[in-house]
Amino acid sequence: MTSLNIAGVPEHFNLPWHLCIENNEFENAGIDLAWTDVPEGTGKLCQMLRDGSTDIAVILSEGIIKDIAAGNDSKIVQIYVESPLVWGIHVATGSSYKTLSDIEKGKIAISRYGSGSHLMTFVNAKNQGWDTKNLEFEIVNTLDGAVEALTEERADYFMWERFMTKPIVDKGIFRRIDDCPTPWPCFVIAVRNEVLQNNREAVDKVLEIINTTTEDFKEIPNIDKTLASRYDQKIEDIQEWLKITEWSQKKLDKTMFDKIQNQLFELNIIENKTEFETTAE
Repeated sequence: MTSLNIAGVPEHFNLPWHLCIENNEFENAGIDLAWTDVPEGTGKLCQMLRDGSTDIAVILSEGIIKDIAAGNDSKIVQIYVESPLVWGIHVATGSSYKTLSDIEKGKIAISRYGSGSHLMTFVNAKNQGWDTKNLEFEIVNTLDGAVEALTEERADYFMWERFMTKPIVDKGIFRRIDDCPTPWPCFVIAVRNEVLQNNREAVDKVLEIINTTTEDFKEIPNIDKTLASRYDQKIEDIQEWLKITEWSQKKLDKTMFDKIQNQLFELNIIENKTEFETTAE
C-alpha cells in the first residue's frame, strides 16, 4: 500500500475526490490517499507542497505557476477543471460601495499573499484599467475571516468563488457587486517532484481513478442534490454551477501555460518567467 497525502479547498469542485475515497477506489488500487481540507486556499497549499505536508495539491493555476517560478519544487501533472473560476466581488451589505468603480481605492481582504483572492485582484484591476501599484490588502486567512474583516470595516471588498460565497450573500452578510472570471482553466493538480520520482506509478493510478470519475461526474444520479446538501447550497445555484463547470482529464499544454505566465508577468505578479518543462509535464 502506497501512502499519499492530497490537499485542496473544501469546495464543490473537489467532491469527485471525496466520492472516490469513500468508495475505496484508491484503496482498492493499493493507494492510501489521505485528503486534507485547506480553507485558506492556494497560498497555504503552495506552502504545504514546499514543506512536504502534502504530496499532491488540487490548486489554482495562477497560484501554483507563480510559486513554481518562485522555487516551489513541484510540477503540474494535469488540468483538473477546464472552465474558468467565477470570482464574485463582494462588499459588506451595509457598505456604500455599489459598483466596481466605487472600490478602485478600497482595501482588499485576501486569504494570504499568493492566493487566488490576492492574484485575482490584479486581474480585476487590469480589466478595469486601475493602477495595480495602489492595491492595499488585509490578510484574513479564510472566508470566515473575510466576513469579520468586511463587517468590522477593516477591509472594503473580497473576491472569492461566487457560488461558495452565495450563502453568505443570501443571508444578507455580503453583497456581490460583480464577477471576474479567470481568463484560464481554474484548477490544476500539482505534485512534489520528489513524489513524482519515487511514486510515479501510484500518482498515475490516482490520476486515472479521478479522471474516470470526473469524466462522468455530471451524470451521477441526483448529483445536484448531493452537492447542494454537502456544501450548503441552494439546488438552483448548484444546477447553474454545474452548467458552467467542466472538469478536465488533459495535461496543461505549453500554449495555455504561456498565456497564464505572460499575464502574471504583465501584472508584475511574477518577476521572472520559468520554463514550461520545469513547471508542467
